[in-house]
Amino acid sequence: MTWDAPTLPGLRFVRERSCPYLPGRTERTLAAPLPPLRAAEVLDAACRAGFRRSQNYVYRPACRGCAACVPVRVVVTDFAWRRSWRRILKANTNLHSEIRPSRATPEAFALFHRYQVSRHGADGMGAMTFSDFRAMLEDSPAPASLIEHRNETGELIAVLLADHVTDGWSAVYSFFEPEMPRRSLGTYIILDLIRRAATENRPFVYLGYWVSSSPKMAYKGRFNPLEILESDGWRRIASPPTAPIIPANRT
Repeated sequence: MTWDAPTLPGLRFVRERSCPYLPGRTERTLAAPLPPLRAAEVLDAACRAGFRRSQNYVYRPACRGCAACVPVRVVVTDFAWRRSWRRILKANTNLHSEIRPSRATPEAFALFHRYQVSRHGADGMGAMTFSDFRAMLEDSPAPASLIEHRNETGELIAVLLADHVTDGWSAVYSFFEPEMPRRSLGTYIILDLIRRAATENRPFVYLGYWVSSSPKMAYKGRFNPLEILESDGWRRIASPPTAPIIPANRT
């Protein structure tokens, strides 16, 4: 698969490594630094061309003989607010959400560390220091925000790092309290972003790469209707819903 890409000075292949999603496969990516003076413009074009951001770089898969990673975005105006989604919203009605600058705090780092160790173990991202965490949140010349979710006592229980793009939001990374399964916080974070985009008249929420055969990544296919990026552009893969958009009711 090939996708149209913006002009990205410094675009290069990153060394190959084991695929984190599909056992026995090798991952290879194309990556380029974001130019500080044109970061927002370049990120905007890169996002529409199937790239994602990590710190001050944008990247996309370029694996040999594999096209399992499919860029996807939610069509906000037609999003299907089915009954299960409404139950998750109801389970979290007591949460207060706020958009904040993308800055690292000890409180957010403690939550991030608990999440990583619980979900992925103490190695890898679970071994990140506060300096590593700060770099993940702050080392970007492009506009980004943290969307924080707190319970009724003010405890921080979920965070989403998201990029501002002209046609929507791009979800970069999320983490949440791992000991609250009844809240379905991972799903709630995405639903909240979709609802927020609707009230802001943003047409899309970019979810990164959908890997239908990976247990870690297949969940993205549930947020329909979706558009997927193919060689000739974005294509919708689900029918419009009958249920209306649920308006956001908080800041």
